[in-house]
Amino acid sequence: MKQTIFIFLISLLIVSCQKETGNNTPGNLQEQYLTDVTYGADAKQKLDVYLPSGRNTTATKSIIMIHGGAWSSGDKSEMTPFIDTLKNRLPGYAVFNLNYRLVTGTLNTFPTQENDIKMAMEYIWSKKSEYNISDKFVLLGVSAGGHLALLQGYKYDSPIKVKAIVDFFGPTDMTDLYNNPASIFIPSATIESVVGATPSSNPVLYQQSSPVTFVNSQCPPTIMLHGGLDPLVSPNQSIALRDLLINAGVVNQYVFYPTELHGWTGANLKDSFDKIAAFLMTNVN
Repeated sequence: MKQTIFIFLISLLIVSCQKETGNNTPGNLQEQYLTDVTYGADAKQKLDVYLPSGRNTTATKSIIMIHGGAWSSGDKSEMTPFIDTLKNRLPGYAVFNLNYRLVTGTLNTFPTQENDIKMAMEYIWSKKSEYNISDKFVLLGVSAGGHLALLQGYKYDSPIKVKAIVDFFGPTDMTDLYNNPASIFIPSATIESVVGATPSSNPVLYQQSSPVTFVNSQCPPTIMLHGGLDPLVSPNQSIALRDLLINAGVVNQYVFYPTELHGWTGANLKDSFDKIAAFLMTNVN
């Protein structure tokens, strides 16, 4: 009798293991959301994860989203609505939505945010096998997040070589942003407060924090979107980057909305994501 019970329990265990293994093969993986995943010790160093069904380590691409807020405010929750937007246009992509430490007074000035994005990217990279995603990463940033996306994608290529960058009106030249404010709404003092210095007191920090410094022929394909009436980041920031990318022979697209401000909704936002999807489908293989 005891032997019969033992055999029965072993049989149940074998069946259970077979069932679990079958449900976790790449073709059977289900859609999954993970929120507030920790990638560092600080409370702000968290990210949300969306993993598509049927994902695998050879074909599943990822978009890493970075919120804006002048490096001193904002939250990943502001980007959450775009997960469905991306799912609808780019089915099969995983999406990661990042928080990072914010400048508060004299704390967390540059390059804190740059370092956090790098740390988050390396964390995601380390989880590729666990998440069942490939090494095809795309960065998408808005405003300050656009700056951080460009800086990460141009400045660092190990262990992660980003496949493409989507930049919504991000600053590209911090010295120019300081010297030539777009309007009274972003005075030079604001830039000094987040960088922690002026261009004259620390020119190297400004240079090292500017995506334009790192443009070369190996930069990933980049799509830039900008409003013509932007009161915070002049379109000249995107135009300067576009010209450098063209001269370097880097695939790029500059999308200009003459009557838009620092962000937009409605038909132009739909158009933006249509253009982004087309750009990524062409350039991320």
